[in-house]
Amino acid sequence: MQIVRSGPKLDRLKLQEPKLEYKKGRKYLLGYLGVIGEQEGIDLLLKSVKYITEKRDDVQVAIVGGGSDLEILKKLSADMGLADYVDFYGRVPDQLLIDILNTADVCVNPDKPTEMNNLSTMNKIMEYMALKKPIVQYDLKEGRFSARETSLYAENTSTEDFAEKIIYLLDNGPVRKEMGEYGYNRVLNELSWEYESRKLVDFYSEVLKNY
Repeated sequence: MQIVRSGPKLDRLKLQEPKLEYKKGRKYLLGYLGVIGEQEGIDLLLKSVKYITEKRDDVQVAIVGGGSDLEILKKLSADMGLADYVDFYGRVPDQLLIDILNTADVCVNPDKPTEMNNLSTMNKIMEYMALKKPIVQYDLKEGRFSARETSLYAENTSTEDFAEKIIYLLDNGPVRKEMGEYGYNRVLNELSWEYESRKLVDFYSEVLKNY
């Protein structure tokens, strides 16, 4: 068996200086990139954000992506009193996405522990790593394989534990930096599409030589 993961293209994901306007005057920015659907766990993320905002008011949240549940979750956020803390950007051009993620202090992957999520390589994890971002996610098999020491792993579906791990990273800049560097080097040397594409070529070469 040959596993080929969806590695990021580093010529697209460029490191750059943060753009502080996305923090909306707050000290920290929490970033999410991905589909806005039921299995992505944005409802769980909002519960974690609610927990955080009940303790402090220095965290802004940027949610980038579109999907079937976008309007539902925007309403849920407003109903939870989070409208001032959470920005839903929807689908955006690549440069805006990169501007936001480069500004984020911590990135998150609140995917729920379904069978598909457990076994899928999530592009957002690789993209966070390519931009030197520490991650908080639930403890899923493929997510842990991809991120390793780039991430903290919350107890599955515990929104309080997820929030506490975010708080820990926000309050520990050197830890964030170390985790981000680890992830960047892992992508650079092991997981980028430059490396993963070679596996795909090798796989097809092995299959086709028998024909």
